[in-house]
Amino acid sequence: MNISYKWLKELVPELTATAQDLEEKMSTSGIEVEGVTSPADGLSKLVVGEILSFEDIPETHLHVCQVDVGEAEALQIVCGAPNVVAGNKAIVALVGARIKDNVKIKKGKMRGFESQGMLCALDEIGVPDSINPMKHEDGIYVMPATAKKGESIFPYLDMDDEIIELSITPNRADALSMRGTAYEVGAIYDLPVKFDAVHLTEISTATADKIKVTVETDKVPTYKIRVIENVTIAPSPLWLQNRLMNAGIRPINNVVDVTNYIMMYYGQPLHSFDFDQFGSDEILVRQATENEKLTTLDGEERTLESEDIVITANGKPVALGGVMGGLDSEITAKTSTVALEAALFNGTSIRKTSQKFALRSEASARFEKGINEGTVREALDYAAALIAELAGGTVLSGVVESSDYQPAPVSVQITLSRVNHALGTELTKAEVEKIFVQLGFKVTTDDELFTVEIPSRRWDISIEADLVEEVARLYGYDNLPSTLPQGETAGELTAMQKLRRKVRTSLEGAGLSEVIGYSLTTTEKAVEFVGGNLATTSLMMPMTEDRQTLRVNMIPGLLDIIHYNQNRKNPDIAIYEIGNIFLPSDTERPTEVPNAAFAISGNIEAKSYNHPAVPVDFYYAKGIVEELLADYDIHFEAMTSNSALHPGRTAAIYIGERPIGFVGQVHPALAKKYDISDTYVAGIDLQAMLDLKPEQTVFVDIPKFPAVSRDIAMLIDEDKTHAEILDVIRNSRVKTLVNIELFDVYQGKNLPAGKKSMAYSLTFQNPANTMTDEEINTAMKKITKNLVETLAIEIR
Repeated sequence: MNISYKWLKELVPELTATAQDLEEKMSTSGIEVEGVTSPADGLSKLVVGEILSFEDIPETHLHVCQVDVGEAEALQIVCGAPNVVAGNKAIVALVGARIKDNVKIKKGKMRGFESQGMLCALDEIGVPDSINPMKHEDGIYVMPATAKKGESIFPYLDMDDEIIELSITPNRADALSMRGTAYEVGAIYDLPVKFDAVHLTEISTATADKIKVTVETDKVPTYKIRVIENVTIAPSPLWLQNRLMNAGIRPINNVVDVTNYIMMYYGQPLHSFDFDQFGSDEILVRQATENEKLTTLDGEERTLESEDIVITANGKPVALGGVMGGLDSEITAKTSTVALEAALFNGTSIRKTSQKFALRSEASARFEKGINEGTVREALDYAAALIAELAGGTVLSGVVESSDYQPAPVSVQITLSRVNHALGTELTKAEVEKIFVQLGFKVTTDDELFTVEIPSRRWDISIEADLVEEVARLYGYDNLPSTLPQGETAGELTAMQKLRRKVRTSLEGAGLSEVIGYSLTTTEKAVEFVGGNLATTSLMMPMTEDRQTLRVNMIPGLLDIIHYNQNRKNPDIAIYEIGNIFLPSDTERPTEVPNAAFAISGNIEAKSYNHPAVPVDFYYAKGIVEELLADYDIHFEAMTSNSALHPGRTAAIYIGERPIGFVGQVHPALAKKYDISDTYVAGIDLQAMLDLKPEQTVFVDIPKFPAVSRDIAMLIDEDKTHAEILDVIRNSRVKTLVNIELFDVYQGKNLPAGKKSMAYSLTFQNPANTMTDEEINTAMKKITKNLVETLAIEIR
């Protein structure tokens, strides 16, 4: 919202604070100010000049003009504009002037004629095309006849104004108008506001004799129409054009400009129709029918749905309610009778319609956030009076409306002790009451109880907490005392937060860098690396096709990042991400599951003068997983079911019998699709890690007595495995056996066919005393006997 400081001072006459002071005050009291600018910034030496005469330069479009800028002699200026007319006054950039883009005007020659300046169009002095009432090809801007020669153009065009840009949050939509902002500034500085009175003159002919209104939807609480006849469409006066341009709105004509002016003044969107184009004397407001067509003012044909609100005449839509008017009923130079609309539309409905058609406008933004329901009729009357004044029309008597809707009165009570308790202050009854009066609220007191009547312009206030906020911001947030929270509860990380930190430390210790990817991706990428068909969750109205489906794993996002880096000559990438994936559930919302994933591509070690480059391989990625899960009882199993991974270099990760993720190489075909080099990835379910977290390790004293080792070599069938041997040894139930280590395997010459030799080192230790030879021999005999009976070994 752009606020004109000049206009604001008219509404708050006693305001003496500068725009810069106001910027700070408003920002610290609840409405953020983005900044203060002036249209004249960067411009200089632009004055009013009168064109005394001009001559055409043969065989060119140029003119040699004699221009009076209030000096002793006229200036000779060469200009190519098509609308140069003797007697007109124009914007003159003198020699040395600065115009748009900091261009400096110099004395020069064109076609042999000296030029001592420049005659300017509005775009040449920095007026953006979006708010410029003229096209560049139309020529120079013609200044008012009353403008004095030689004077600066800035006061005439209000370019010496200061524009305060407000960043309005949805809860303070009351400040989306000059009146609302004036109330706010008046409250901050404890100053009165002053608004123009409406002087509406009506003729005897009744509006009801001309038009009828029917509303068939509950999404339009009230719809009002006035009719103005005998209007003459023409450009608006300069003061009105200036105010609209400073508010960021392009002037169009005197009727449309009035509706925009009232929208900026009251915050009430209005719409003007060419009444003669209706083809009917009845307006029907209803929900659109499916696939109904309407061509809007921007020339686009819209296909409507039943949730859209339409204004219809003669059975056909003439406007998309609250969003944009129809092309067939727009105000043109031929318009003589204007139907002026003011209404209340359901904000949710307007938002859905404006988003669907990408028709976000100043009007729809206000209906979405809310408007002052108490001044709809007042804004309509003001607009009708102004159109009559500027367009020479006559206003028919009365308003035709669907209902005489009035907002329900709002009264909120609060006690002084509640205010002070919430803010930690010791404000007096008089101080709090003064703040409510500053805000323009009617307040009555009973002991320490305040009963506050809330005006319709502050529809954001309805509960006790809202009044506490108003007191806080007017009293000053910087004046509130600073206190520490009371209580003995100490903050603590959750189990998942602790696990995330541990995982992050482990992965960064392995040399990986953390990244943050997008939770939204394409529907195709969302299901990569999960195998099979998995239901996904997509947005109804995504901003882009690349960001429409919630991810069910994080690997595609990491591959996108690797692609981005490798395309920019950064080939060696090792990254990880910790975040949530979104799995299907039995409810409407997906289940969020915390996950960790990493991707490594390129070389582990770069090539140098004394050794070759070391590329990443499966075992390097597997080692990172093993280090991360060192506290868990994990094992890996070959995995061939996932088409996104290399079938010979991929393994599923298990903790016990539960699968918790995978590690492997991206399939070469998919790597080619992503345009990346060989890449190894892993994905791990953090929730499973948390659920299967091993018991806390209990410290055991270091034994005071020495350990003893004995070796055993056995001849065994070649089909017997190391795991089987370990199980048999452990099942021998020798309590003093503390370690088993395989140190030799031999199969070949000097051994019988089908046999192999395996040698183990067995370590025994008794924490209570030194073991004797007898105890060790007894243990070895028990183990040997169990091996012979179970596996039919032969001791070598």
